[in-house]
Amino acid sequence: MLGYETNDATSLAGLVASGEVTPHELLDAALERVSALNPALCAVTLLREDVARRAIDAGLPDGPFRGVPFLLKDLGAEAVDFPSHNGSNLLRNTRYARDSALYERIRATGLVTFGRTTSPEGGIGPTTESAVYGAPTRNPWNLERTSGGSSGGAGAVVAAGIVPMAHGSDGGGSVRIPASSCGLFGFKATRGRFPDGPDAGEGWAGMAIDGFLSRSVRDNATIMDACAGPDLGAPYYAPPLRKGYAAAILRPPKRLRVALCTTRFSGEAVDPSCRLAAEEAGALLESLGHHVELARPAADHAGMMCAWTRIVACGTALWISKRLGALGRDLAPGDVEGVSRGAIAYAAQISGADYLDAVGKIHAYGREMAAFMARWDVVVSPTLAEPPARIGRFAHATEDYEAYRIGPYGVFAYSPYCAVFNASGQPAASLPLHWTDDGLPVGVHLGAAFGEDEMLISLCRELELARPWFDRRPPNRLGALAKPSAQRPASDKVQGEQNG
Repeated sequence: MLGYETNDATSLAGLVASGEVTPHELLDAALERVSALNPALCAVTLLREDVARRAIDAGLPDGPFRGVPFLLKDLGAEAVDFPSHNGSNLLRNTRYARDSALYERIRATGLVTFGRTTSPEGGIGPTTESAVYGAPTRNPWNLERTSGGSSGGAGAVVAAGIVPMAHGSDGGGSVRIPASSCGLFGFKATRGRFPDGPDAGEGWAGMAIDGFLSRSVRDNATIMDACAGPDLGAPYYAPPLRKGYAAAILRPPKRLRVALCTTRFSGEAVDPSCRLAAEEAGALLESLGHHVELARPAADHAGMMCAWTRIVACGTALWISKRLGALGRDLAPGDVEGVSRGAIAYAAQISGADYLDAVGKIHAYGREMAAFMARWDVVVSPTLAEPPARIGRFAHATEDYEAYRIGPYGVFAYSPYCAVFNASGQPAASLPLHWTDDGLPVGVHLGAAFGEDEMLISLCRELELARPWFDRRPPNRLGALAKPSAQRPASDKVQGEQNG
């Protein structure tokens, strides 16, 4: 459909409202792109065209995205009409008895959900290569590279133009890593900003939160406004927004005190392209009148990541144990991948006291970061320490869970910035402000003080206007690899299995 990929979700909804296009026509355009591109990407799963058509025919809510096609991540966002594999053979085709509060709010915007996007098992990887899909999820900018994780499918479908915006979640960078890898905008809100219920109170001791990947700041702002606020019985929630994300982007922020870090927060060097991305962002901010100085947070980053690793291992062991209990059997070969088996073994060595000590360490780390932010409004760095990794580098085959996470070549070495803001609960974002000479996206990471979401997204919008990225597209080689005649995946089937 002419103009489908040249409009963001807000503009597409405007075309629906004016009668220039129908929701069915937009869904047709999205499904055509799934058929053409998903064989190369392996990013869409559990396609439910029938559900989407019925929703349109029944009459969509008159929300800000009425008629725009949308995809949920295959992890969380429980929805009766959209079963989930959660990236795992053990959880294949999990069905839900009720909708999550988050999905109810998404649906109320008028979005037309028609499937889910791929995720690594349990959401614990920076790439998306789960065995349940039959193939790794690939990056539209370079099919030999990862689209990131754990919202890697979401990143791939937005970058490829299948949908203008997609649901994700972020427990250690899982929105911002794909945003960086795929040349998109990703925002992690302050802890407790969005509902987790009714089937959960928090994720990973409060470090995980839902979010969205988009190509425009305004799309993200509008969907976050629609989803913000506690659900009934929430154990805690973020300080209320003053006017909202969408109102915040209508004006630039005051001139800010910016801490620029071009190394890891530990002081170690990063890939030159990532350093250059941060330096260029610092220069851009300075040209806009912000005060920029080199600085990095003085906090126990290594200790935090050790605590994060313990908490996530326990969370992984818990969901596996609960699933096996429901099935009434023991773990069998092929149920889960190596990293998850390693997490079970690692968690078995952690006592209840050890777990609470890890949570206490995370809380102490949040105070250390808050002390640093007392002097600064924003801290700017690369989003990752390297450009997008090659497929296979972070596959889940290994059972050495600890090395996978915090070893010298592990996830934290690759992504040393993102989990910091999950642990502290602060808002953070990745902006697509740089590309390498060979065309790989490199994100720039911005973090603000706890609760300062509106200031941060206002700054993101200012940077978007100063250095627009919307019209940057993956190279034509993806089109050469696409298969326009490919059949759409059948309802509730895994696209990777059909093409892998």
